[in-house]
Amino acid sequence: MPPRRRAAAPNASTAPLRDLTDVPAQSPPVPLDDVDRQILVLLSKDSRRSQRALARELGMSAPAVGERIARLERLGVIRGYGIALDWSAAGFPMTVYLTITAVQGYQQRELVEKLALIPELEGLDIVTGAIDMLARLRVRDHLHLRQLLMNHIWQIEGVQRTETMLSLVEIAPKNLVAELLSGPPG
Repeated sequence: MPPRRRAAAPNASTAPLRDLTDVPAQSPPVPLDDVDRQILVLLSKDSRRSQRALARELGMSAPAVGERIARLERLGVIRGYGIALDWSAAGFPMTVYLTITAVQGYQQRELVEKLALIPELEGLDIVTGAIDMLARLRVRDHLHLRQLLMNHIWQIEGVQRTETMLSLVEIAPKNLVAELLSGPPG
């Protein structure tokens, strides 16, 4: 991105992320027993599996499995259910990683809110190191990316600098739930 420097807000502290200090970094751990972990592993492999099918596989009653799932949802361990989308087939074959450096002293919360409005934004993380944020975008082609950068992202007040990286090959993700929760707790 062409160098563009914007002045920090008057009397603004220059501490990075100063207005995001109240955002919790992570949820507190929830105690999970072996049955909870087995349910999570089975659902991670097929989230459409019925409670009755889960109950048969676990040697439990369907209502008991339903209560466990409801508890995991209520505690925030299960945050939702989704689909595995083929982004190329859906018309968005390019994955773009974008590093974002904010103007020193700019309200980061406001910048995050503005970036969140971009439909192509798949994920946004606040990171340590020389940059402030790492965004993951889905675009149709190079023209779409260029228009997104020039007409939207670079126009957002508070964005000082970006660096764009294109994914050449996406490695199929592993089932992290099964990998981490199948073994003994610890």
